[in-house]
Parts: sequence; structure tokens; C-alpha cells
Amino acid sequence: MARRIVILTGAGISAESGVPTFRAADGLWEGHRVEDVATPQAFRRNPALVQRFYDDRRAFLGQVQPNAAHHALARLDAAWPTGDRGELLLVTQNVDDLHDRAGSRRLLHMHGELLSALCTACGAARRWERPLLQPHSCPACARPDTLRPDIVWFGEMPYQMERITSAIAACDLFVSIGTSGAVYPAAGFVQWAREAGAETLELNLEPSAGTPMFSEARHGPAGTLVPQWVEAMLAEL
Repeated sequence: MARRIVILTGAGISAESGVPTFRAADGLWEGHRVEDVATPQAFRRNPALVQRFYDDRRAFLGQVQPNAAHHALARLDAAWPTGDRGELLLVTQNVDDLHDRAGSRRLLHMHGELLSALCTACGAARRWERPLLQPHSCPACARPDTLRPDIVWFGEMPYQMERITSAIAACDLFVSIGTSGAVYPAAGFVQWAREAGAETLELNLEPSAGTPMFSEARHGPAGTLVPQWVEAMLAEL
């Protein structure tokens, strides 16, 4: 039985709570080109547009709740052993707080968080719930007008990659939930896990670009598949 687990979640798990997925079929993200709201160049070019875009996304979090898949992963986190008896790391590409609200604690937001602001002057990150479009000073260094969304944009390095790499290298089970398998570096995690000798499982609404790389793939709603998988794992404990 697997003891050291790494779980990757993507937009598909939050879509069932009503959070829009990253890109629509027309390539737009909430009506905007990705190049206009999700790159450092976009922020330099039109900071007001970018701040307003993420302010709207941040405010929208109050309208959505964790679903059955989020709660199931939180149960697994709470019950799974630590240390020599087991390990668990939940890595999410999502910038919403649904995993947090469901109760997951061994959680890493590799693409940042909507409820966090990053200072471009001193690099400090702080929890942030208010609009960033309004003038603010950094709580850490007091410099004015230096705060931006604490989001990893295209062209920037995802957070804590060393920790993620180490966890995948040591895991014996890698599970991907609700991901497209098309965005790197996360799309490469399954290959890293395979090279480390781990079993690999995809739980996704439909086959993804990475499905052929997995040892096993199950397709259907995350709110159904994830609780079923978690209950099976907990029963084996």
C-alpha cells in the first residue's frame, strides 16, 4: 500500500464549486487575453487593469464554497500518518482558498493565492482580502503603491519547486485531480513520479493531455471520484 502520497489539483476540482476554469474555449480568461492580465509585462503596461481583474476574482471567492472533493482531501490529510509511517503533500495550481477552507493543512499553493499580496519592493507576502486597486502601503516595508497580487504569472517561477521536486522523488503514489496536463511544470510531475518508481493515478472529468502517462485513469466528476478514492485509501489504513 502507498504511504508517501503527492496530490496535484487543478482547475477542474474548483470548477464544480462554480469557480471558472483558467481559459474558456475561446482562449479568454474571464473575457481577457491571458497576455493582458497574467504576465509581469501586463502589470507594468496596465497595472490598473490587472489589479481590477484580481480584485474581482478575490471578491468572487465569497460566492463559492468547497465541494465534496475538497472536503474528502481534507479528511485524507487529517487522517494520513506522518513521519516514518507516511507522508502527504497536496499541491494545488489553484489560486482560490477552497482547499484551505475545507481544512487541508499539508497544502502548497504553487501558483500563489488570491488572498495574498506581494510587495514588489521588499518581496514580503501578506494575507490580503481588500481591493488592491486602492492605494496601499506595504505592511512590511511601508513603501507606498508596491503591492501586487501574489500570483505566479506566466514567465515566473512557481513557488516551492524544490519542496515539490523532493516530495515527488520520495513518493510511492502520485495523484492528479482536475488538471489539463498541458501547463508546465505541473504537467511534468507525472513523468517525474514515474521515474521515481511511483504509481500514478489520474482523476479527471475527461481524458487529459497527460492521460497516457498514468498507471491508472478514472474519469468523471471530482465530487464523485475523489471521495470514493479517499474512502478506499482510508479503509486500507
